[in-house]
Parts: sequence; C-alpha cells; structure tokens
Amino acid sequence: MNDAPTPADPPVRFDTKIAVLLREDLETWQRLNVTAFLVSGLGTELPEVVGEPYEDADGVPYLPMLRQPVLVFEGSKETLTAAHARVLSRALPRAVFTGDLFATGNDRDNRAAVRAVGTDALDLVGLAVYGPRNAVDKVLKGARMHP
Repeated sequence: MNDAPTPADPPVRFDTKIAVLLREDLETWQRLNVTAFLVSGLGTELPEVVGEPYEDADGVPYLPMLRQPVLVFEGSKETLTAAHARVLSRALPRAVFTGDLFATGNDRDNRAAVRAVGTDALDLVGLAVYGPRNAVDKVLKGARMHP
C-alpha cells in the first residue's frame, strides 16, 4: 500500500492542537525527558491523536506515532501555573510533570508523588494539552515557542 500524497492531495490541516509547555529553567535533558513523558500520556488516553503504523519500502513495520505535530512552548513558573489553571477550567485533556518526578525511578512512585501534593501546590515543570486550536492557544497565553 502506498500512502504517499499525490500532487492532487490537499495538505492535511488539523482543527486540534497538541502542545507541551515547559518551564524555562529546565536543563536540556530534562526538557527532552519531560516532553517525551507528557506526550506519551496523551497518546495512551486519546486514540484519535495516534496515526497509523509506519512501514518502509522493504516492508519493515514501525510503531504508529502521533498523527499531528507537537508544538513545544516554554515559560516561567508563573506562566505554567496560569496555564494549568486555564487547562483545568476548560476541562481539556492534559498531562502534568512535576519537579518531584525527577527524583523517582518508576511509574508507581511517579503517581504517588503527584498524588501527595494538592493541585495548587504542584511544582509544575511541564504540561501537555490537547484540544481545539483556539482553546489550546488560550491555555498557552503568555508562553513562547521553544527555541
């Protein structure tokens, strides 16, 4: 099967957006790690964001990935806190990563670390959000594209 676009195929536009907001003071390795964890959360709960499996010309199969780009933003701790409040008020699908998770080594301890802290006291270092483009843009108000 050949899924390559032909000149007659219009470009695919999405009416939704996947975005990750990172706290601006993270180390490079932390930014990459947090982004990977956050988008995995969206892919596991929202099957509509996952595309079809890949296959190369020799028929070697590869796992499916998210079907649309992930836009990565950064902002201050205050920007992240405000975005978190906005995503909750809009009830959009979201994933969080807190500073406490850098000290844990497994999924059980990660969940316990988040569960141990009240919503308003979370030490947010990353937030992923999915939803209609305009709603996600409103959540990210004050953030800037990651360089």
